Amino acid sequence: MKATFGEKVFQTLNYVFLTAAAATMLFPLVQLLAVSFSSPVAADSKEVFLLPVEFTTASWEHILKNQGLWTSFGITVYITVVGTLLSMLFSVMTAYPLSRREFLLRKPVMLGIVLTMIFNAPMIPFFLTVRELGMMNSLWALILPGLIGTFNMIIIRTFFMGIPGELDDSARIDGCSDFGILFRIYLPLSKPVVATVSLFYAVGYWNTFSRAVLFIRDPEKWPLQMKLRAYLQSPEELAAVNMFLGDFDFNTTTLKAATILFATIPIILVYPYLQKYFVKGSMLGSLKE
Repeated sequence: MKATFGEKVFQTLNYVFLTAAAATMLFPLVQLLAVSFSSPVAADSKEVFLLPVEFTTASWEHILKNQGLWTSFGITVYITVVGTLLSMLFSVMTAYPLSRREFLLRKPVMLGIVLTMIFNAPMIPFFLTVRELGMMNSLWALILPGLIGTFNMIIIRTFFMGIPGELDDSARIDGCSDFGILFRIYLPLSKPVVATVSLFYAVGYWNTFSRAVLFIRDPEKWPLQMKLRAYLQSPEELAAVNMFLGDFDFNTTTLKAATILFATIPIILVYPYLQKYFVKGSMLGSLKE
């Protein structure tokens, strides 16, 4: 069908708007990258826009030798990997029975779960509960309290509800248990939603900050975002040298830019590998037959 003039105008405006939105997110990253590869004089004099000025890799060489930054990086990777795996396991195991009509209590249970989206736990009781459970200064305090995200669980449940019940019947005739149906039939059919929700969880764990502020007092156990905040507040600690006693090819401005990218790039690199599933997953529930 040939598009009308109005449809062409609407489509063009959509492209312009989306391009502008993408540019507003992309330009700050590109500028940070340019600053991190520029000389200290160029960075401080605001000469850098989208390309490095007086190119140097000194800032990156310096932060990549920072042992504290690598320790926090390892902690964040651990939290992200373990947290995402556990969150997906428990979210899937919660969503599966709530998607089955045979489960008679699914509606009241679902109502109770949805209420947690409306009434969040107050901060002080939440803090006292975690402390009484002995998780202060433990990395489990960054994982267990948010193990199941209500919104993410509902997305998985909605996808499971779209899988024909005849598959359950066929599997049961062949002697399959509920766990067998879930892990051998439902999960292989649910790659888009698993990839999408895993990405949601992974980004959440990677950016862990508020819980780390509440529960982690030992700087040796700080995740990357906490370490990043400390370095941005006290960039002299990041430099680890007296900037007044030498002629260096970096300064606190270029080091901060490189450190921010160091904390951001790894999670961005995950997106291209999950993009094909992410597009399908983001469309879940948008179409009804």
